[in-house]
Amino acid sequence: MSKNIRQRLRRVASRQNALVKELRRAFSHGETTADGACALESVRLVEEAIRSGLRFRAVFFRQSSLAVADRLLPQIAAQVETVVMPNEIFDSAVATETPQGVAALAKVRSFTLDDALRPYQPLVVVLSGIQDPGNLGTILRSAEAFGASGVLLGEGTVSQFNSKAVRASAGSVFRVPVVAVKLEEAIPRLRQAGLRLVATSSHGGTPADQANLASPLAFFIGREGSGLPRELMSQMDETVVVPHPGPVESLNAAVAASLLLYEAARQRRSGI
Repeated sequence: MSKNIRQRLRRVASRQNALVKELRRAFSHGETTADGACALESVRLVEEAIRSGLRFRAVFFRQSSLAVADRLLPQIAAQVETVVMPNEIFDSAVATETPQGVAALAKVRSFTLDDALRPYQPLVVVLSGIQDPGNLGTILRSAEAFGASGVLLGEGTVSQFNSKAVRASAGSVFRVPVVAVKLEEAIPRLRQAGLRLVATSSHGGTPADQANLASPLAFFIGREGSGLPRELMSQMDETVVVPHPGPVESLNAAVAASLLLYEAARQRRSGI
């Protein structure tokens, strides 16, 4: 690292430093800060944030991981505050037990339901009561991979800014329109936009490869184990199932969502 770049690092050695406390609070609460910054950690996520055009509030490096700083500092705008901390201070602020030595506060874009409905053929994923952050992050990653126009987080669903969800999304959380909604308000908007409401079930319904998934639609994915509440099921236009000949009773919510998104993308690509 050149001397000029190295001089950018400001040393912080107190757990009570305001930036350190803000980073720790953002990780522990799993929400954005008051000014819309998300806490993220790992070399890959910082690089994904750079690639996604996010603006950094601050970037934090572990004292023993200055090789990581050598790699990342040239990619970070000069006006961004960059901090180096003793190992124990860094470890106390981040979420993982084996940190890679870099964390950041990055301002994320705020999306609306209109963003999710903007494409010509919207494909929206609606989540009800998904509580496992790893499942949520995987669904976000699959949503981006297979061209979903947005993901709606209904009541009881974990925040997309939970540190495990952010990591599992592998950066997709920075780019996919994700909106927390009240489902009783969102459903009329989805219908008004011309979307069919499609429930997913492990117990019966139209096999996914036989259903029409090429039209504008919203997939509703329910809580792991119990599925969608009865009051939501009663509002659906169709129920689809992913056939699985094996003896397992049901598929993980993220696996089911990923397979259905793949099938929808396949049908749209094939013109079915």
